[in-house]
Amino acid sequence: MRFDLEQEELRRTVRTLLERAADEDVWRLLAEQVGAHSLAIPEEHGGAGFSVLETHVVLEELGAALAAPGFLSTTLTAQAILAAGSPEADASLLPGIAAGEIRATMAWSEAGSWDVSTIQSSAAPGADGEWRLSGVKDHVLDGADADLFVVPARIADGGLGERLGLFAVAAAHADVTPVETVDPKRPQAIVRFDRSPATMVNNDSAHILGRILDLACVALSAEQVGAAQRAFDLTLAYAKQRIQFGRPIGSFQAVKHRLADLYTVLESARSVSYAAAFAAHAGPSGHDLRIAASRAKAYCSEALSTIAGEAIQLHGGIGITWEHPIHFHFKRAHSTAQLFGSPAWHRRRYAEAIGLSTPRSAA
Repeated sequence: MRFDLEQEELRRTVRTLLERAADEDVWRLLAEQVGAHSLAIPEEHGGAGFSVLETHVVLEELGAALAAPGFLSTTLTAQAILAAGSPEADASLLPGIAAGEIRATMAWSEAGSWDVSTIQSSAAPGADGEWRLSGVKDHVLDGADADLFVVPARIADGGLGERLGLFAVAAAHADVTPVETVDPKRPQAIVRFDRSPATMVNNDSAHILGRILDLACVALSAEQVGAAQRAFDLTLAYAKQRIQFGRPIGSFQAVKHRLADLYTVLESARSVSYAAAFAAHAGPSGHDLRIAASRAKAYCSEALSTIAGEAIQLHGGIGITWEHPIHFHFKRAHSTAQLFGSPAWHRRRYAEAIGLSTPRSAA
């Protein structure tokens, strides 16, 4: 379970780019100099033909820098389009995403839940034969900057019975309300559709939405590990510099113990995240991926929260000021813990997948 030399070189390239680039340049530079948006998209659709492993490497570095809002949501949406299996959608949507010209996001959550059973949005064919989609989606990542929404909705008519479809809707046909969250570097929005023109991507999506959720959790765990690593590095450096009672605070045994514990948590989270990434790369075995993804989401969420919380404590007063960046990692920990399902929700999902409990509805 190791990344190869090319993947590690990709990591170094992205890290160097992030060290040199201003925030507003990151999206463009990732597309032009790295081709990051195209990594997991097949070559026939303008991509580089690599895999989710390469994207995982990029997301880990972006998580450390808390940079490039929109990359997670866009790459996840590309995977959703691929999973839908529509040649027409692949041909029309993926080249623009691969080139970094289209910012896309999944408009999924309703009433704060990613459980398929809670989806109430509906789509029906209009008088002109074009699909019309209605509903409200919340917690839409990067919704205010998106050019394209991919939306799961119940098919209300069309002779297809009661099914869950997947639809593409242009941002021009949606009412988007930006939402201020605890994490200013991870924008969200509420998106309303009112008989919005939509293109069907898949007419029976219930079976693929679970895989999309798994891929989302795997990708998010990469960001969480990157953020946890940076929070730890900042704290370790501060412990060597901060002088108290005539010596660095890092020289005190109690501080050493706390840092050692945090390092153990960090490396455990990295192992869990990488295991999930390799499970996603191995193929579409839904059961194995679900186990690895829910385990990664639950563990990495709590690991980042633990490390970021301890980092604030060890920094002392400077840790809660705008002058020091550590508070951004603390905010990222709390915001990402709830995305795509809380740790408690995923522990239940994990327990069900390995047979420790019977299936139950998610909150």
